[in-house]
Parts: sequence; structure tokens; C-alpha cells
Amino acid sequence: MAWLVLIVAGVLETVWAVSLEATKGFSRPVPSVVFAVALVLSMGGLAYALRAIPLGTGYAVWVGIGAVGTALYGMAALGDALTAARVTCLLLILGGVLGLKVLH
Repeated sequence: MAWLVLIVAGVLETVWAVSLEATKGFSRPVPSVVFAVALVLSMGGLAYALRAIPLGTGYAVWVGIGAVGTALYGMAALGDALTAARVTCLLLILGGVLGLKVLH
């Protein structure tokens, strides 16, 4: 259960990161509320998961999911550059996250 919660918390990290950009300095109320709710749920999920998963592993997986998700969103929806080098780097992060799960 802790791993499932950690994965959902990592996805919510992507949600709050994307929402933070959309707040335009917290001047837009709806993205600001989405940011706050996703942030609290993401941190709460991370805190819950860390009761059963070691800190270094849990935090690295959480950040990795959030980083990859945010970068993919930027490439898919915001026009960030989609290059072989960027995709390779994201795959390396994903490989590290999967490795931490397998070696846990």
C-alpha cells in the first residue's frame, strides 16, 4: 500500500508543479487552489509512505516521478523542446526510480 500511495503522491507532485506555473504568481484563484490541495495531498502521501519506505528511497522516487511527470507535461502541453537527449535523461531518471523500487 505504501508504494501505491507514494506513486500517487509523486503524480500529485506533478499536478502541483504544473499548477504553480499556472497560478501566475498566485494571481489566478483556481490554479492556486489546485496547487494548494495537490501540495497538501502530495506531502501527506509522501509522509504516509515514508512510514514503511526508507527516507532516501521514498524521497528519490517521489521526486523522480514528479520531475519526469512535470517534464513530460511541459513537452506535451507547453511546447518545451522534445529532443532525444531530453528523453534519454528522463529515461535515466525513470530507470533510477525503478531501480530503487526493485532494490528496496
